[in-house]
Amino acid sequence: MNELKLSNVTREFGGLVAVQKLDLQVGQGELFGLIGPNGAGKTTVFNLITGVYSPTHGSIEYSQKSIAGLAPHQIAACGIARTFQNIRLFAGLSVLDNVKLAMHQKRKQRLPSVLFRSSSFKQEEQQLEASALRLLEIFGLENLCHENAGNLPYGSQRRLEIARALATQPKLLLLDEPAAGMNPQESLELMKLIKGLRDEFKLGILLVEHNMRVVMGVCERIQVIVHGETIAMGRPEEIRRNIKVIEAYLGKDS
Repeated sequence: MNELKLSNVTREFGGLVAVQKLDLQVGQGELFGLIGPNGAGKTTVFNLITGVYSPTHGSIEYSQKSIAGLAPHQIAACGIARTFQNIRLFAGLSVLDNVKLAMHQKRKQRLPSVLFRSSSFKQEEQQLEASALRLLEIFGLENLCHENAGNLPYGSQRRLEIARALATQPKLLLLDEPAAGMNPQESLELMKLIKGLRDEFKLGILLVEHNMRVVMGVCERIQVIVHGETIAMGRPEEIRRNIKVIEAYLGKDS
């Protein structure tokens, strides 16, 4: 069961408590939203899940195994991938190479085979390139595969970052503000894309996002945190009506 579970998780930075006694659970194949005002601790939660930080207290489990304290590459190998609030592409490399690089954990060829460009190495390269191109086609980027990633429009760079995360073949995908900087049409297309990815790849998706149209439009459950603590959890329509959430985050006009 590919389920993520945080239990009583606290993260302290000196005297600052960024996340406090947080419980969070994302089921297999679930679209789950984590929202809250700036400084609420959302990105810290992502960093805890993906091994950038270790919890000061509490436990983090994925597929019923503890992942707290593992290095980021070990957690990626467990089947968890993420994007970042600030785009982190290899700007000087092609779109195709950005995706192929993310597949390095799946490579089977060893150094001698690579150095001498053996037939098995060439076959693996062809397979990886075909897989990368299939991903780019899903994201509408196949015609830009030889462009430098840094030359893409902003919305395309966002899609490429998600494609690169999917190249690691995760079962849980963490999206950190994927709609940031997008216009309304791009945000609408992103909503359709997120739903489609969950269905096609059988993914669980944990979404941090300030665009409430996106959050309410795709998430099945939403958890709201303020100052690192949960103030509400429920279905989108419940969160939209929750008085605590309206006062702390959404505002009366939401």
